[in-house]
Amino acid sequence: MQKIKLANGLKVIFEHKSGNSVVVELMINVGSNDELEDEHGISHFLEHILFEGTTNRPTNQLITNEIESIGGDFNAYTTNERTCFYVKVLKKHFHKAVDILSDVIQDSLFKDEHIKREKNVVVKEIDMINDEPRFYQWLLLQRTLFNKHPCRYPTYGKKEIIRNLTRDKIIQYFQKHYLPNNMVLSIVGDVKNWRKEIEKLFLMKKGKVLEKPSPFEPKDKTEKFKKERRKIANTYTILGFKTVPRAHPDAYVLEVINGILGRGQSGRMFAEIRSKHGLAYDVGTQNVGEVSFGYFAVYATIDRKNVKLVKKLIEEEIRKLKIITKIDLQESKDFIEGDYLLELEETQKVADQLLFWEQVKDANLANTFVKEIRKVTADDVKRVVDKYLKNGTFVVLEGK
Repeated sequence: MQKIKLANGLKVIFEHKSGNSVVVELMINVGSNDELEDEHGISHFLEHILFEGTTNRPTNQLITNEIESIGGDFNAYTTNERTCFYVKVLKKHFHKAVDILSDVIQDSLFKDEHIKREKNVVVKEIDMINDEPRFYQWLLLQRTLFNKHPCRYPTYGKKEIIRNLTRDKIIQYFQKHYLPNNMVLSIVGDVKNWRKEIEKLFLMKKGKVLEKPSPFEPKDKTEKFKKERRKIANTYTILGFKTVPRAHPDAYVLEVINGILGRGQSGRMFAEIRSKHGLAYDVGTQNVGEVSFGYFAVYATIDRKNVKLVKKLIEEEIRKLKIITKIDLQESKDFIEGDYLLELEETQKVADQLLFWEQVKDANLANTFVKEIRKVTADDVKRVVDKYLKNGTFVVLEGK
């Protein structure tokens, strides 16, 4: 891995990887956590509008066709803490990938007609997420679990705010955050002269360094419960716990716990709730560790009459973590290693992980992740269960 910083402040990470493909991915250190009250959803909206046309490629079709016509892939996503754009192509088209990505970031038009159209698109996306219980249940969890932290607000924002966004407001937000010293670029593939290409095409001027306050989130001293009713057949349940950001040492222990409870069909939650009792079709766990927050959750899609029983079974499995065997621990570590390294066979996943860890602290942590997992002990698991997996938040999306 090579890491450099250009004169304008843009960080560039290069990872050589043999194969036919190359990925160029740009991370902007901004997400929904950075938005003011009247800006909810603007980070995600910017992700949409930057695809709609540039000075050199005035329409969305011209941008996407230039990549898709050579068999490539061009996409983006927004989270609470970052916005990412990537292009994946055959390595012989590396120049084109850099050219298009730099064009989108530096020369977008922000046309009124594009903004008006994308408002409708994003509002329909919000409706789709709210209509789909498997998506909405996680939004319900985060806004109930967190009291102060801005991650309690959905990344896509609020419909009324999206409808009222002006071109000036969008451009002001863009100019505030889309600065080279607030960005990191990752390149993964078998390419040469990558530095020269980046220096030639990413010509943004250095901006003011942004200072981000650390959000405060109080600990929960009691359990919380939230229920909403829907005209749906199933009932969606999640038991969640506030934990730690990804850079915290206990984040590795939580990954091991996740491997014990939630790996595929052999995880304890699946075995107990579905295989043994037949109470759910969809059941599992999720461990989220971001830059400024973290949570652990167990979910199960069940019949309404079984809500109390399923919650009891989940809590029992969590308590059983205090007594685990060497085999339990080893199997979880082996699962995590295999899952992590197999995912990194894909160039885009490598590019994405490098950016994630760089935002957390240092891209090199991507290469030490498995080593840290190997250090986790049974005593660590017991300690972390006692420290974090109590006073949970139970949310229920109740069906018929």
